[in-house]
Amino acid sequence: MSNTVGIISLGCAKNRVDAEIMMYNLRKGGFILIEDAACADVAIINTCGFIESAKQESINEILELLELKKEGKIKAIIVTGCLAQRYNSQIIQELDQVDAVIGIGENENICDVINRALNGEKIERFPDKMNLSLDGGRIQSTPQHWAYLRVADGCDNCCTYCAIPLIRGKFRSRKMENIIEEAKKLVENGVKELNVIAQDTTRYGEDIYGKLMLPKLLRELCKIDKLHWIRILYCYPDRITDELIQTIKEEEKIVNYIDLPLQHCNGDILKKMNRNGDKKSLSELIEKIRKNIPDVVLRTTLITGFPTESTEQFEELSSFVNEIGFDRLGCFAYSQEEDTPAAIMEGQIDEEIKKDRARIISEQQALIMESFCEKQISKTIEVMVDGYDRYAECYFGRSRFDAPEVDPCVFFKTKTKPKPGDLVQVKITDFIDCDLIGEMV
Repeated sequence: MSNTVGIISLGCAKNRVDAEIMMYNLRKGGFILIEDAACADVAIINTCGFIESAKQESINEILELLELKKEGKIKAIIVTGCLAQRYNSQIIQELDQVDAVIGIGENENICDVINRALNGEKIERFPDKMNLSLDGGRIQSTPQHWAYLRVADGCDNCCTYCAIPLIRGKFRSRKMENIIEEAKKLVENGVKELNVIAQDTTRYGEDIYGKLMLPKLLRELCKIDKLHWIRILYCYPDRITDELIQTIKEEEKIVNYIDLPLQHCNGDILKKMNRNGDKKSLSELIEKIRKNIPDVVLRTTLITGFPTESTEQFEELSSFVNEIGFDRLGCFAYSQEEDTPAAIMEGQIDEEIKKDRARIISEQQALIMESFCEKQISKTIEVMVDGYDRYAECYFGRSRFDAPEVDPCVFFKTKTKPKPGDLVQVKITDFIDCDLIGEMV
């Protein structure tokens, strides 16, 4: 009888794609996949190791599964993903009931790892992280009507606060024909929205084609029949070219939504982060984007309390947020990550001050979002149906303004029964927090 396997995948969308490729290989290897890892013979925790809170979440998941193993409910626990890649043998040293810890370069051999673990072997394998395959079959773990499309992995930007280059290695793009082939398969299987991802999506193609190829890739994706929306996430401000702006403007299927993580606006802080620009240059970039794509929705992420951030520099960031009026914004207190240049910088900020500054920015953004929602009242907008909320007793979905998993939703009443993936027209009548409320017309 085949053993059952459940995967818990934590962290970002890129990690989720790794899990989907592993799921494909597991099924191909004869294992039975089940949704709840706690009920499986073998539990795989595909961990995140990006910042302290993510590491803690990964460790808590492992500890919960170890309790189930002690009770005899799970036969083996396999730890993979970014935390495993970053801390490798330390995990088994500290959590000796874990059966296997493998780096991301070993994901392709997941079936062999499980078989050996079930035979009583303790496994620690950490081959070159560049062995991680970016191509191959996937079992989609998102709802059938939307999926992530990874175009590259790794990062060469080397921001001083970030451990991603240490964990994932150098930036490497996938071949365009492989991406297009995968996108077509996803659409054939019912996907109507593709969310294009990488650690730095805008850099796509530079390493293998010698130039930035995201605009060309996007235009090719737009040719796929039955694909309705294409959304671009994780864009780097330095590589928002005129060609990319023009492509977004001209192509109907590309939603006018740009995820542009800026991290800060003060020139000195950005320099210490090993990033370019300042308040003036970033404001000019945003002005250019908005001028060329008038109804564009801009999402950003910011970091407060980076080493040496003065009160004045924080106030500059605060005023920048109010002046720009980002449509979507996430703000995080700086996390001091070991082995990163920023971790050993002088001028580390007190934890409470960092969190307080993040809270201030988040409160400012809540008012901006409220204003955004008020402007939507009485408008009729296109919504992609995501499902039915039995507690709210209404359907919900997302507009072009909203990326899955990170942005608000649109809740709406209707007498019909739309299916997930249907595109419907909803007249907005109200909002609660940041979620819009309306009626299907």
